[in-house]
Amino acid sequence: MHPDLPSSLAPGRRGGLVDPFGRRVTYLRVSVTDRCDLRCVYCMSEDMAFLPKRDLLTLEELDRVCSAFVGRGVRKLRVTGGEPLVRRDVMGLFRSLSRHLASGALDELTLTTNGTLLDRFAPDLAACGVRRLNVSLDSLDPERFRRITRRGDLAQVMRGLDAAQAAGLAVKINAVALKGVNDDEIETMVTWAHGRGMDLTFIEVMPLGEVERDRMDQFMPLTAVRARLASAFTLSELPDRTGGPARYVRVAETGGRVGFITPLTHNFCESCNRVRLTCTGQLFMCLGQEDAADLRAAMRTSEGDEKLLAAIDEAISRKPKGHDFVIARRAAPALSRHMSVTGG
Repeated sequence: MHPDLPSSLAPGRRGGLVDPFGRRVTYLRVSVTDRCDLRCVYCMSEDMAFLPKRDLLTLEELDRVCSAFVGRGVRKLRVTGGEPLVRRDVMGLFRSLSRHLASGALDELTLTTNGTLLDRFAPDLAACGVRRLNVSLDSLDPERFRRITRRGDLAQVMRGLDAAQAAGLAVKINAVALKGVNDDEIETMVTWAHGRGMDLTFIEVMPLGEVERDRMDQFMPLTAVRARLASAFTLSELPDRTGGPARYVRVAETGGRVGFITPLTHNFCESCNRVRLTCTGQLFMCLGQEDAADLRAAMRTSEGDEKLLAAIDEAISRKPKGHDFVIARRAAPALSRHMSVTGG
């Protein structure tokens, strides 16, 4: 993997990344693959055409670009996919990136996963300094889970959750609220997650990529979810932030937290501190915009990192104020690329 940061890239030596609106970029979400072992109905088409492996950044290149961001002041790295744990030898990347935790240059190394491979990898992740992770899980009913994922085994995910908690990892559950699909499980999921000591965040379905079903049929505003929860539980606002867009409440009856990510009903862009790197090296400054910078070309056309750093700086100078997500019947997806390509 890429060697330790040279002195020219040491934290603070070149200053941080600040966008045109004064927001400091301290959070990089990096996709290591567009592939996944599930085919969730809101995320992918059933017959996905995945990228040729030659188009993907190598693990060494992923380490190099992540390290460049750390050197420019990024304090949190989240590894995503697709499903990141299906990438061959991905633990080598985690082990290499963990050196930034040891040096103090990085505050957190984490990942978002569907949980299907956690029973195998949880101990290794903990050994690399991962302290918490997000698991995407939209139903506690085995048959419904299989329908949503088109192939998933809920019992396998539950084994993964057991392994993660046994390894000392804090787990947050991410659930996409789907009208007419899992909306009858909202209260049950809160009670279940909090009973296991896990936070739960609900997410509005996003208009990314062509899928077989009209998302307007699935879209459930989280204002409705929160109203449902408020009628069943006692909720109190929390100022908590975890480096992402979620807004949290405390549930008095369970003592746990519930988060809400609302890209459609409430734009969360004013405090955006993150950028996303695809598995092909495209840096998206906003999940909801098409503008991207080609960092793969910057890396592959130079041995040193000056061209890469210049490309990163130029990209951050173009970070927009916010996204333009709209979800409406008969409307095309806001963006043609699937969520699995951009990463989590």
